Amino acid sequence: MKGIADGCVIAGCALLGGETAEMPGLYAKATTTSRVSLSAPSSAQGFCRRPSRRRRHVRPAVIGRAFQRLFAGAPHRRAHRTRLERSRAFEPQRDLAQALLEPTRIYVKPLLAALRATDKIVALAHITGGGFPDNLPRVLPKGLGVALDLPAIPVPSVFRWLAQAGGVAQAEMLRTFNCGIGMVVVASKNGASEAEAALRAAGESPIRIGEIISATGEERVVMQGPLGL
Repeated sequence: MKGIADGCVIAGCALLGGETAEMPGLYAKATTTSRVSLSAPSSAQGFCRRPSRRRRHVRPAVIGRAFQRLFAGAPHRRAHRTRLERSRAFEPQRDLAQALLEPTRIYVKPLLAALRATDKIVALAHITGGGFPDNLPRVLPKGLGVALDLPAIPVPSVFRWLAQAGGVAQAEMLRTFNCGIGMVVVASKNGASEAEAALRAAGESPIRIGEIISATGEERVVMQGPLGL
């Protein structure tokens, strides 16, 4: 609850309600790494002071992102079931437990600052469950898709370790995890530089990772090149 409260302070919002969910059948038996089967699901609601028409004005654009380091799972191979506080398989300066407990980035304040500074940002996509294939099409009008430049994505070492240790294919990594891209910002083509400048002024480090393309089929996210796994 303290973590949720801290997140509300960072985002400038209030926690109005919530729930907990017990999962007694999730684990076969308690282990040193999972003694409690309890989750704290949460959601957020908000309102827009003025009707937003940004989404309907998306044109061929450049995608930037605000960096996020997030570890969302662990491999299931028995050889890698090591004690969390001892495993330093991917980063010598910290163990696996520290990586698992690193808080997610909250983008509310820097994104609001960037939106106030420029009108060149036309859409935002938070890369959560479903990864790139599921989350990017949700912010685009019909007939448009995204061509992602996968080599341009600086994949954090924790994701490279996860893919290698767990034998996770690139397509599955991109659909399940954010691979280091926590937020995707879509900017109008002639305003990409201005949007990037606004994000930098807000304290973010945007990187161009693709462009908007025409897409009439079901597959609206095209992966170009190999991901740095």
